[in-house]
Amino acid sequence: MQKIRKGDKVRVLTGRDKGREGQVLKVMPKENRALVQGVNMVSRHTKQTARTEGGIVSKEGPIDLSNVALLDPSSGKPTRVGFKTLEDGRKVRVSKASGEVIDV
Repeated sequence: MQKIRKGDKVRVLTGRDKGREGQVLKVMPKENRALVQGVNMVSRHTKQTARTEGGIVSKEGPIDLSNVALLDPSSGKPTRVGFKTLEDGRKVRVSKASGEVIDV
């Protein structure tokens, strides 16, 4: 089970985008990286095709998962993530700061 998933709101802890927040667009667990909306923007020079226009395109580059922290659903501050098993047997993510369940 992953601590950070697609759709989570995260804050960047280090690097040139330190302090910026965004939503996780894609998680690549084998590479231990994630794409975060509006963070680590890179320019790509693309060739014109029948479907797309050519030119310089900005898009998100992958960022290491160790450099992002999940935002606590109650306080909005960065928090670490733990796991807990509920009475019905489901394993859910829990905020270490507030103890609140992240998965609903």
